[in-house]
Amino acid sequence: MTERTVDRAFPGATALTVLDVYDWIAPDGLRGGSAHVHLASTEAYMVLAGHGRLQTLGTRGYAEADLSPGDCLWFTPGIIHRLVNEGGLRLLVVMQNAGLPEAGDAVLTFPPDILADPGAYARAAALPAGGVAGEMADAARRRRDLAIVGYLAMREAGPAALEAFFAAAVRLVGGRVPEWRERWQAGALGAAAATGRQLDHLAGGDAGHLADGVMQRIVRPENPRRYGMCGLLTGYDPAAATISP
Repeated sequence: MTERTVDRAFPGATALTVLDVYDWIAPDGLRGGSAHVHLASTEAYMVLAGHGRLQTLGTRGYAEADLSPGDCLWFTPGIIHRLVNEGGLRLLVVMQNAGLPEAGDAVLTFPPDILADPGAYARAAALPAGGVAGEMADAARRRRDLAIVGYLAMREAGPAALEAFFAAAVRLVGGRVPEWRERWQAGALGAAAATGRQLDHLAGGDAGHLADGVMQRIVRPENPRRYGMCGLLTGYDPAAATISP
């Protein structure tokens, strides 16, 4: 087997990240991350340590879910979510469609005037390139606070505000859909198609693809962790995997 035949993606073209949720105090006095929504990807949380809550907002209304070690939950596109850290909250995050959130699928709940202006949104969402740790933390905290302000106002205003947010989010990132489609075709769709080919081989009595099996390993990434929407992220990059003999 040659190196080029190895599939470097996680199973199902998902993404795997360890998330240490921010413990910064937000404008409403709670500690935690930014509120945001995914437009085309389902996200799953497995609680590794600590305690907290997940606040969600969607067309079925507002809800809260307690988070304790061992809990597992996930939410589909259209569920605005906010993590509240009540002490050492650490999660394992599994994200569908690896690469899409980083390409704009995750939309922060900024106030309407910022959502209406792509340039203003980009500036509010960006973190300083190559900034030192303190500058990065300050920028991430400002971004989080702005998202919480918009989220709290939307939650208070009711269904009409939620509908307006969804419409603004689609206008904001709709032009990126062709790029997203390419990522999906190469990632999740490609992974599903590969399973289909394997099933065809098995149905025909062909075991040839089993000879290409490998085990891959990623050692725990070194710090520094990067600042995400909800906390400090330890990302596991399949491109960094080593292959066992």
